[in-house]
Amino acid sequence: MIRQMAEAAHAASGIASRPMHALYLLMPFIGICVIAYRYYSAFLAAKVLVLNDARVTPAHERSDGQNYYPVSRWVLFGSHFSAIAGAGPLIGPVLAAQFGYAPGFIWLIAGCCLAGAVHDLVMLWASTRRGGKSLAEIARVEIGSAAGVTAALAILFIITIALAGLGLAVVNALAESSWGVFTIAMTIPIGMFMGFYMFVFRKGHTGEATTIGVVLLMLAVILGKPLAASSMGAMFTLTRHEIIIAMAIYATAASVLPVWMLLAPRGHLSSFMKIGTIGLLALGVVIVNPQLHAPAFSQFVDGGGPIIPGALFPFVFITIACGAISGFHGLIGTGTTPKMVDKESDIRPIGYGAMLVEGVVGVMALIAATALYPGDYYAVNTLPATFATLNMPMVNLLDLQSAVGENVIGRPGGAVSLALGMAQIFSAMPGMRGLMDYWYHFAIMFEALFVLTTVDAGTRVGRFIIQEFLGRIYKPFEKTDAFWPAFISTIVIVSAWTYFLWTGSISTLWPLFGIANQLLAGVGLAIGTTMLINMGRAKYVWATVVPLSFVTVTTMTAGYLSVRDNFWPLTQDPATAVTGYVDSIATVVMMSCMVLILAQSVRRCLLVLSGKAPVVADASPVAA
Repeated sequence: MIRQMAEAAHAASGIASRPMHALYLLMPFIGICVIAYRYYSAFLAAKVLVLNDARVTPAHERSDGQNYYPVSRWVLFGSHFSAIAGAGPLIGPVLAAQFGYAPGFIWLIAGCCLAGAVHDLVMLWASTRRGGKSLAEIARVEIGSAAGVTAALAILFIITIALAGLGLAVVNALAESSWGVFTIAMTIPIGMFMGFYMFVFRKGHTGEATTIGVVLLMLAVILGKPLAASSMGAMFTLTRHEIIIAMAIYATAASVLPVWMLLAPRGHLSSFMKIGTIGLLALGVVIVNPQLHAPAFSQFVDGGGPIIPGALFPFVFITIACGAISGFHGLIGTGTTPKMVDKESDIRPIGYGAMLVEGVVGVMALIAATALYPGDYYAVNTLPATFATLNMPMVNLLDLQSAVGENVIGRPGGAVSLALGMAQIFSAMPGMRGLMDYWYHFAIMFEALFVLTTVDAGTRVGRFIIQEFLGRIYKPFEKTDAFWPAFISTIVIVSAWTYFLWTGSISTLWPLFGIANQLLAGVGLAIGTTMLINMGRAKYVWATVVPLSFVTVTTMTAGYLSVRDNFWPLTQDPATAVTGYVDSIATVVMMSCMVLILAQSVRRCLLVLSGKAPVVADASPVAA
């Protein structure tokens, strides 16, 4: 039925026989985002959230030089964008291209402006007004103790799966690639150098540090090729499991070290690379204007696809999570970022604006993937045995594989096909022919930077949540600047996501990640809605209730179908039984937590609206 409706709409549009080019997607999306930021975000900031620079932010009130530290607007924008823009906006649209380019594009444009950016703005505002507290702690204060405990458990569960899902892309892309591993490894000492340069040696000279960091990072990309061909290349040629171990060690260090030493400067460097690369890719799209070889709606809209199991509805809404709306952003917006907000007016560009930029990233990823011929796209994103059943010819893939110097056939996960699509656009620009291998590995580095900055920030957020939770039992454990509580909490969260990453595959882990991520977005919107009602702003709750309702319905449906059709059948095979049971139980637990939090949120809202519970005045301090 979905397929017939899609075909009828496509035929009625009058473009069924005309080729689609990338600019017809990119330019309308950017225009709509500009309008949304100029008008809708201004309305939300002024009328709904009432941002006020006279209020003292937690970065000033609780400044400790380690976790609470005021950072300038654009440095924090970069750090926040790097943290939220993980693999999701890159990989989700690539995998959703299985359904054609139209479903993903529609969801990106509507979800980003009306749901995702609203969610991120509200979450950052809520935590800033509540002393930089985590999402679980805000739930406890705004809804009740039971909701706080439920939210803490749900968030820990969800963040574990989310970090594993995001990490899967970089693991598959960097496996057996010494060039890629060397380039990514160099970002760690470069980031630490920038941290000491900006905050110790030349305090405040952010521009100098950024320039040096970008130059060093470009050198790392260029030097990666000769290093890979030398005897040292074997040192950086890691297996899938070795990359997972390396990621775990890095995430542990980034979580425990002071935020200015590694996380913030590396995130700042990554943000420049990310935004710069997306800008360059957008320029390439404008110059080349590649044809989208994928159809508007594919033959898999009713299900049966080789990449994402399930039909367009509801699975496109969990396949494209980040880029449209992402609960993981709520963890960053109530984790590291609010502890560094200098003044409340910074919340609008950081919360709403960064999400719009991520939406552009998602559209660029969709363009890069759909610019590949369908046969080439599926040959990369499925295993050879599966591809053989599709009866689709490869068109340019063998030539592309030779040009990049890597084996790209049968590399599921989306990262490799995205890098191929990006490199194909870059190399088609004037003067760029013959540089396909550099562009491909530059794209791989670009993707890995997206993922690792999210993994390190997400791990730190998970550490904060564990410390808050265990601090109720043993008071010294909640001290975020104490080494052993921070280290123990970090080991717990890292061990958990490492397990799922070690045992998961794209067909099971990505849908599980999508469900977890969107359920967490629902939790955040429910808490934000309750906070608005508690503060006497009930007439504006439609701004959060509408996206909350849509995300809840689509994600709960996807969760039920995933357990019934995808996860539980795995239990029938001894080889996959453990994965089937773990995935099924995890999905049911997450859905149950969502239902409990929603019920408690509705109860609290009804008490306030009926006058049985008082409206809570905003207690955040105001400067004299």
